[in-house]
Amino acid sequence: MKKAYNLLFVSITLVFVVASAYAATSATVMPSLAPMLEKSMPAVVNIATEEIIEIYRRPHPFSNDPFFRRFFDFPELEQGKKEERRRSGAGSGVIIDAEEGYIITNAHVVKAADNIYVTLDNDRRYTAEIVGIDEEADIAVIAIDAQDLVEITIGDSEAIRVGDFAVAIGNPFQLEHTVTLGIISALGRSGLGIESYEDFIQTDASINPGNSGGALVDLEGRLIGINTAILGANRNIGIGFAIPVNMAMNITEQLIEYGEVKRGRLGVIVQTLTHDLADAFGLDQEKGVVITEVEPGSAAEKAGIEPGDIILSVNGEVIEHSADIRNYIGMLRLGSKVTLDVLRDNDELEITAYITARKMTDTNGERFDRRLSGAVLSESDNPEKSGIAIKSIKNGSVAHRYGLQKDDLIVAANRRMVKDFNGFQALIDKDKPLLLKILRGNHAMFLVLR
Repeated sequence: MKKAYNLLFVSITLVFVVASAYAATSATVMPSLAPMLEKSMPAVVNIATEEIIEIYRRPHPFSNDPFFRRFFDFPELEQGKKEERRRSGAGSGVIIDAEEGYIITNAHVVKAADNIYVTLDNDRRYTAEIVGIDEEADIAVIAIDAQDLVEITIGDSEAIRVGDFAVAIGNPFQLEHTVTLGIISALGRSGLGIESYEDFIQTDASINPGNSGGALVDLEGRLIGINTAILGANRNIGIGFAIPVNMAMNITEQLIEYGEVKRGRLGVIVQTLTHDLADAFGLDQEKGVVITEVEPGSAAEKAGIEPGDIILSVNGEVIEHSADIRNYIGMLRLGSKVTLDVLRDNDELEITAYITARKMTDTNGERFDRRLSGAVLSESDNPEKSGIAIKSIKNGSVAHRYGLQKDDLIVAANRRMVKDFNGFQALIDKDKPLLLKILRGNHAMFLVLR
């Protein structure tokens, strides 16, 4: 009897413990990213692009033969008849200013687009306009005219650490508002050959085609990066890259203000300080970059920087690799003051320089307008004839079909004189015909690019 009583007591006790544990589990709120995502996801948009491509159909070799035309019913085709085809693309974007409708995305998502469509998380769809594009860092700003938008909270990419959790939000493979979770795998990735300016955040949060331009956020929903590239053949292998938000917002401010990024230059060629170089210079440390060349007349020469100097820091930021100084200087505006800590003959010096404008080199006409695609342009080096010179032109290109030729000199656009690239860009309206005044040899002529 006593044994049966003990068994009954044990059974009742177990039931009570299990019931208590179940009740405690039911009352516990399980961890979830849902509350954060409910606030940040409406700021991530789907971007669909449409590019209109002009092609010229060639007739069938027998289409002009009366016999074949009669019995095989060939259609009437003309040599060089123009057709239009439409090519679509997709990507993502992040609303950074709800009042103005500004959206940040990747340059490669929208740069070739004739039409850009933005779809919000509530399926509202708008036509977007390009505000500015910076291909060198792969950042673009577009704008939509819409009400009741939700903007994302901007974080600080300088505060993140390797091992922090990160969430990628975007539209991979047109699967709208897909969320993936991972960690920050590495910081300051450069030398990948993806962009001209590289300072990537590496993450293993799954990034796939269509994620480009989307958001990389922290666990509080703050934007820390713009997803831009993956390592692999168009599929995720756990190595993705995002542009740090601090860098992206620096570029965005200039794109909104100027429509372009006005990068400056210091005027030096540098080399990362390796162990062998440090040993050759008789140095005890291996951080910094060695100046191998100083450009005549540059800001560096005016400041007194010399070949062989070793730059240790710029404005207090430690410089460890050659890419560091390129990225840092490339983000500064014209006229910015920079203080460099320099090592010269084992003596530390503090040198002040002022960033000057970069000298423009030859560039593809598509940088200014798609109607100039295929033409390589440069600023005229003839002191008697200022303007934009056409250095070369590709046969069959858009610019060539409009009638432009090698060695033409563009001296006016839309009835205004042209002296340099900046002035030329300011006179182009991509939505209107472009009237060019051309000097061809000793003759002047006008061309209309519609």
